[in-house]
Amino acid sequence: MSHILIDARIINSSTGTYVERLLHYLQEVDHTNRYTVLVPTKDKDYWQPTGANFSVQTVPFANYSLAEQFGFRRYLRSLSPDLVHFCMPQQPIFYSGAHVTTFHDLTLLQTYNSDKNWLVFHLKQLVGRFVFRRVAKTSQQIITPSSYTKQELINFTGIPADKVTVTYEAAEHTATQLISYPHPFTQYLLYVGQQSDYKNIKRLAAAHQRLIKKYPELGLILVGKITANVRSNQAYFTKKGYRNILFTDYLPDGQRDWLYTHAAAYVFPSLMEGFGLPGLEAMGYGTPVISSNATCLPEIYGDAAHYFNPTNITDIARVIDEVLSNDILRAELITSGYAQVKKYSWRRMAEQTHDVYTMALASRAQ
Repeated sequence: MSHILIDARIINSSTGTYVERLLHYLQEVDHTNRYTVLVPTKDKDYWQPTGANFSVQTVPFANYSLAEQFGFRRYLRSLSPDLVHFCMPQQPIFYSGAHVTTFHDLTLLQTYNSDKNWLVFHLKQLVGRFVFRRVAKTSQQIITPSSYTKQELINFTGIPADKVTVTYEAAEHTATQLISYPHPFTQYLLYVGQQSDYKNIKRLAAAHQRLIKKYPELGLILVGKITANVRSNQAYFTKKGYRNILFTDYLPDGQRDWLYTHAAAYVFPSLMEGFGLPGLEAMGYGTPVISSNATCLPEIYGDAAHYFNPTNITDIARVIDEVLSNDILRAELITSGYAQVKKYSWRRMAEQTHDVYTMALASRAQ
């Protein structure tokens, strides 16, 4: 029996679904090893184990902090684990014990958000480049959510391909009670998620404004917590005089899912993704998906999405129009979407991750 720590400090974040689903299914997969799950103090009640071999401990060490580099490293060593799974690259870079790291994407190194201080952000990127390279080299095994991210990481760090395992994520659709969300539109396009610059919401909105010349009642509903990025977009759209755009702020699952099921289409305009979970979620609700053709998205969505060039507003508008105006295409996308979702499984992801733990423990023992 081995003692495995899972650094789940991002469990209540935009990538938290990955961590929560991993923990949920690991409890079904492994009844032998002992697991200690580390969560932030503020999230002490966010996740509770059901497996007798799983326990939760809270830690006060913030991501990207000096306390993470020194205090967290001492704390990890005090627990004497056989293996640590860092669910993100941010970690004590001089931790010398056996560890596995999940790299969700390389957006930190390749993007810039205009609401951030330019100097601070680029200094953070310089540090990030060092951290990513070091972590990739010191980890016994690496996990990525797509082959695209795997290749990006190999190209950036020079690590061997056999060190990296792709564990695809999935979209589960629970029987939550749908709750209607009042809006003024006869039909609408939907986007769910954060609005950092690389999510490309401004170009989506510009394409939408062109489309309302043909579809005057067409809305664009943007679901997500109101953050600095969202407020920046709100101010930009107001300045431009954009119409028929609704920012919802955070919504409970029932209202969010109702919007999925009633949308004319889900549009994912992102310039860069490591997996692209929202599009799969939309497919599972029978919503036709219109997507950027950038990075990993064609790999994940296959032929179940209609693609556009995300840097070309004219192309975005053209492709959305094709879906709105063609009932046969819409029906094909819906049918293909249901089939595409079934290709992915959170339990299979947990099983593959468990296999990675086994490989990491074996390589450390040699």
